[in-house]
Amino acid sequence: MKVTLPRPIQIVIDDVGWWSGEDGHTRQEPYRTGINRNHVPADYQAIVELGEKLGVRPQAATILCEWDRENILRNLPTSTWMREKWDNSNWVGPWLDEAAAIIRDNQNHYELTMHGVGHEYWEGKNATRAEWADSFGTMRPLDQVELHLDYYEKLLEQNQLGPFPTSFVPTAFLHGFGLTGAHKTSMAAVIKKRGMNYINTPFYNMYNAEGAQYGLFGIDDGILTVDRGKDLLDWDVFGGKPSGILTGSTCGLHWPNMLHADPSRNSEIVDGWVKHLAPYNDKPETLLARNSSSFRNQLVHHVCTKVALHENKINIDFLETNKLQDQLNENPLTIKIESKRKLTFTSDDVTLTDSEILKEKDNYLYTLEIESVNGLEKAVVNFVAS
Repeated sequence: MKVTLPRPIQIVIDDVGWWSGEDGHTRQEPYRTGINRNHVPADYQAIVELGEKLGVRPQAATILCEWDRENILRNLPTSTWMREKWDNSNWVGPWLDEAAAIIRDNQNHYELTMHGVGHEYWEGKNATRAEWADSFGTMRPLDQVELHLDYYEKLLEQNQLGPFPTSFVPTAFLHGFGLTGAHKTSMAAVIKKRGMNYINTPFYNMYNAEGAQYGLFGIDDGILTVDRGKDLLDWDVFGGKPSGILTGSTCGLHWPNMLHADPSRNSEIVDGWVKHLAPYNDKPETLLARNSSSFRNQLVHHVCTKVALHENKINIDFLETNKLQDQLNENPLTIKIESKRKLTFTSDDVTLTDSEILKEKDNYLYTLEIESVNGLEKAVVNFVAS
């Protein structure tokens, strides 16, 4: 018999939001998604479909410059390649309302996450990587960062895309943990003031990654910063078949990875991802996080909470976890139990709200959801063979 605190896996999809698929970096434009067609509302529906089929809420890390209906980005020349002459008229059409409706009407299976306004940072006619930090991970000038955040919010409002996001994926994965350069404040502190609580980025590319205190994540000015690790596919693989094993807490994709050259066939690619990812719910050591809130909660428990078997009891120790109370929420804690016997579970300390059983041959895998754990130092779950 074995008990585990499974590692949660969240699906994060980068570079959503472009309407042009063209890679324009040789002309000082963004890389965009690098595909040989333009994007259509069906590409947004594909994200919803992935979420529905897996029972999760994928994060769509979104670029918004090509959603600008009023050319307001002329007033923010560092955000686009046209600078003061910005003209987005080619990308203003009924598809904006169609895609916005898909996003608004499917909130249980679509989370709009902030990626950026134009992905890069323009000084004069030259694009430099990237929008929020330079190639060393040093945050851009604070006044520009604040303006880019302001205009991101204006574009959300233009298109009625909902409130300011609570999660952030830095463009080009250029980001610094803590203070960078001569700044007296961090990027995490800046976005915290906007109501954000979570950053997802690969630590291999993050300045001061060694400052992250808990391995899979760190706390930066109160913001949970999670190591994305390596993606299964390169950013420009269009309609690829996923392969490989997820070893971290994020299933990172770029939008082309889950789309088809023919948008009416996007479901074929989505189904490949569903087939690849669904088994992670049936492994004792992992689960697919329903949403970013449950993901953050489970990740903190996975790293900090301790579980142990003793006779007919599961002892749960929250002492280390309680040091991160600000990062916890009311989502239930999930534990998994492997057993060769059929078991029933009870507890006088916590509320067991859900139990699932997966039986393979002579082995049982139990998934227990446990509520009312916040503030507890220890808890016991009893089990008996039935």
